[in-house]
Amino acid sequence: MQDGHPIIELCDVHKQLGSLQVLRGVGLKLQRGQTTVVIGESGVGKSVTLKHIIGLMKPDRGDVWFCSEGAFEGQRVRVPDLGPFQLVELRKRFGFLFQMSALFDSMTAGENVGFPLREHTKLKRAEIDERVARKLSLVGLDGFQDERPAELSGGQKKRVALARAIALDPEVILYDEPTTGLDPVRADVINELIRRLQSELGVTSIVVTHDMASAYKVADRIVMLHDGHFIADASPDEIRNSPDPRVQRFITGHASEEDLAPLKGS
Repeated sequence: MQDGHPIIELCDVHKQLGSLQVLRGVGLKLQRGQTTVVIGESGVGKSVTLKHIIGLMKPDRGDVWFCSEGAFEGQRVRVPDLGPFQLVELRKRFGFLFQMSALFDSMTAGENVGFPLREHTKLKRAEIDERVARKLSLVGLDGFQDERPAELSGGQKKRVALARAIALDPEVILYDEPTTGLDPVRADVINELIRRLQSELGVTSIVVTHDMASAYKVADRIVMLHDGHFIADASPDEIRNSPDPRVQRFITGHASEEDLAPLKGS
């Protein structure tokens, strides 16, 4: 592998969905081992950006690059060029924490965490059980292997989903609104876990969130997507003090006159 390459790089990415131009030249370099938080209003393309990173979407124009330590012989690869089998290999390097956890209701917590291991490895049952126990312990759920999702709280479901996301020892974890639906205390548990996994596992993390308390706590860097491109890229303290009124409206939750216009006629 060549030194100095970011683990993920988006170069001038454009994407149109129907009549809507969602991304208008997005550029972003993500360094290994850092946590980058992506903020922005609903519908601006945050999830679309994540889908480009793992090859679920291809850009209309521009490039997406991935530089792995554990796949493709350490080479920097262009994600849109990968075939189906290569995309499977790519996605094995990523963990994904879905917004609503997306656990299988018919499986126990242990079976949920072990699912990617059964699907993508040749590990024996005892080896899978050992790794499942280790991942659940890492997220503070030691001994929860036999619990079913219906028996778990919202915060516990998130932690099981996070244990599943790290089951294959990914290089990158993608978090889609990880604190949605949780009270402030349970949300802070998830924030602490995000920080812990970065510290102990050295993972690169991308967090999409509207929760600014979470963003400030977990981020090494915050980027804001607006009108198809990133309008801010700074540390949490710099984002707090940004002179850009668009950034300030979002982080303080103040609606603009344009936002309020539809209400004036009611």
